[in-house]
Amino acid sequence: MKIATWNINGAKARLDGLVAWLKESNPDIACLQEIKSVDEAFPRSEIEALGYHVETHGQKGFNGVALLSKLRPDEVTRGLPGDDMDEQARFIEGVFSVKDGAIRVCCLYLPNGNPVDSEKYPYKLAWMQRLAAFAEQRLRLEEPLILAGDYNVIPEAHDCWDVKVWQNDALFLPQTRAAFRRLRNLGFTDAVRATSDEVPLYSFWDYQAGCWPKNFGIRIDHLMMSPEAADKLVSTSIEKHVRSWEKPSDHVPVAGEFAFELA
Repeated sequence: MKIATWNINGAKARLDGLVAWLKESNPDIACLQEIKSVDEAFPRSEIEALGYHVETHGQKGFNGVALLSKLRPDEVTRGLPGDDMDEQARFIEGVFSVKDGAIRVCCLYLPNGNPVDSEKYPYKLAWMQRLAAFAEQRLRLEEPLILAGDYNVIPEAHDCWDVKVWQNDALFLPQTRAAFRRLRNLGFTDAVRATSDEVPLYSFWDYQAGCWPKNFGIRIDHLMMSPEAADKLVSTSIEKHVRSWEKPSDHVPVAGEFAFELA
């Protein structure tokens, strides 16, 4: 089973690329972030025509997440628990039946947090704290769980092209990376780093002139796996070539192959 995450940066604006990628990459479950669309306006018909079931948690103009799956989910949960006042559409969870039971796949879009001297950075840290509390609760189920998405976190210095450029950014501040480590220390494994120690490995290149051709990138899109999911991991891939397509997102898909058998 192939499970992928991709910050699409506008589902309607990148629809042609999304359809081309689904045909080429053929993921069983795709987690999309920044769909930038309300649920009713999401281009589901084009995606359903490829054999995917579509679940969205949308928001007009920005944010928004979606689960595209060849399997119909048994359950869908929208919104990260822990703050009833949070109206930003950043989280959706699907439960899928496989031969040995069920797997849980969460699609998440963590807050950017910049500028750090605004209310946006405390919101980022609070969101990460809520995510850790949710993840700790889900771990008690002892089921395969994958937290897939745009974390807006650069975990280590080798995950960015120049530490000096990023050292004061919300994506790389010590508090941010400490919050990411707390999630990892609950028992989650970074799928890409479980399969490769290659550096550099990036999943995002800014639109600013030169970043893509000069490989000035960062790695902020992650598949974090519970122990039960990590046991089933076979391989990972960062589908970097998609960044060179016409009208690309500034992110590329990150995918994991898992030895789950369909029910």
